[in-house]
Amino acid sequence: MIGITAATGQLGQLVIQALLDRGVPATQIAALVRTPAKAAALAAQGVQVRHADYHQPDTLGTALQGVEKLLLISSNDFDDRVGQHRNVINAARTAGVKQVAYTSILNADTATFGLAADHQVTEQVLRDSGLPFILLRNGWYTENYTGSAAQAIQSGALLGAAGTGQLNLAARRDYAEAAAAVLATDGHIPVGQSGRAYELAGDESVTMRDLAAEYARQSGQPVEYHDLPQAEYAATLQSFGVPEGFAHTLADVDTGIARGELFSASRDLTTLIGRPTTPVSSSVAEALNG
Repeated sequence: MIGITAATGQLGQLVIQALLDRGVPATQIAALVRTPAKAAALAAQGVQVRHADYHQPDTLGTALQGVEKLLLISSNDFDDRVGQHRNVINAARTAGVKQVAYTSILNADTATFGLAADHQVTEQVLRDSGLPFILLRNGWYTENYTGSAAQAIQSGALLGAAGTGQLNLAARRDYAEAAAAVLATDGHIPVGQSGRAYELAGDESVTMRDLAAEYARQSGQPVEYHDLPQAEYAATLQSFGVPEGFAHTLADVDTGIARGELFSASRDLTTLIGRPTTPVSSSVAEALNG
């Protein structure tokens, strides 16, 4: 039995589909969700839907019964993320889960931007748990940018605070397929070790100016990248309606990008999915053309 937390989220749904595409029977997949009513489509495919709330430890033990491999998708609720993750890890140990895969962040062990801190602590909680673990250190999703591509094209400006920093973008489905590969196959933890880390990065290395140029190329409209000081970028995001705390988090990540902290020459992602990662140009085209 393979369990997927946050299974109705964007990544979770793609992981389940990737498992089904690999031939994993739906009856051997447990979708662990906060709101089971939102998982009707998964249930209709034969996937087991179980109530599991990161904030409610009493729901987790029951949800994890019989699960041998668990994918812990990091919480998008920034209120005590580590505490939420610890609840799941403790419940997994009690339930007898044999292996936990966790969606961390690229270069988690060396990154200094604030978003990496919760991942660093969660990785240590996993090490201390005694559970065999696999760290899926996901790089930045291309969708983090392409979701607002149309607005950038309309305004002629792509904003950020990433300077000329290189980063390796990959599509969300690439990371989902990698997670499915780890869950559906064995042999990912080297003999004699308690766990391992995969540094998951896209094949392409791009800057924000490269991304703006791609928007311009595909739209036929001028789009320029405007690099802002961190505080100014955070304030600009707030003016667009982004909550203050999240705006500062995003601006802080951009300064990490400027320092090269979301760059990697690793090809773990390509190796796991057995193909090149989705080109940035393809993701942009998909966002613009549907």
